[in-house]
Amino acid sequence: MRVVPRWVLASAGAAPVFLIGGWTLGAARQPGGFDGVSGTISALAAVDATDRWIMTLGLVGLGLCHCVTAAGLRTLGAGGRALLALGGVATVAVAAFPLPAGGGSAAPHTVAAAVAFGALALWPAFAPPAATRGPTTPGPRPAGSEAGRHPSTRTTPEGYADSRLRWVALSVGLLVLVAWFVVELAGGGDRVGLAERVAAAAEALCPLLVAGALTTRSRR
Repeated sequence: MRVVPRWVLASAGAAPVFLIGGWTLGAARQPGGFDGVSGTISALAAVDATDRWIMTLGLVGLGLCHCVTAAGLRTLGAGGRALLALGGVATVAVAAFPLPAGGGSAAPHTVAAAVAFGALALWPAFAPPAATRGPTTPGPRPAGSEAGRHPSTRTTPEGYADSRLRWVALSVGLLVLVAWFVVELAGGGDRVGLAERVAAAAEALCPLLVAGALTTRSRR
């Protein structure tokens, strides 16, 4: 039985394609060009954006991919999978509540975006599976090997702690990128679009990185 089903690898791989493809095609359709360094992703899906359906479809596809990936990563912790799914649902909500053309409230869009960025940054920290306690048991031995030389590997509490640190470090890295975006957004910086794209792309690629690592580990 595969640790990571092929359809999970497909959904995890499609997530960054929806996001990056959406902002690339959406920006190309804006009259007079679009500055991706200063212009946000949300502006491409705003009510008054040209062909806003492109970025809207990209966000919806991204969110649904995260939900599918969360459902398939069954070997990970339930808390991490729940946060990944929450991030996916919130991403769909970002598309459902676009920035208004003028005069309307942007609060629903802002709340949805905040939940999406936060959940997608935090999920790796809650994703490590629980440690397997107990003695190791002998595994199958290749022909000609000595008895007991090839025990099966099991996760010890010490190994679990070391592994969990790597998962937490991944979340910290994502939070740093999100914090950069928040600082640029709050300060009216001219690189807010770049900061958002870097943070969003890193979060979109993270599930693919995790799924790929789990697949490689299972093969070994």
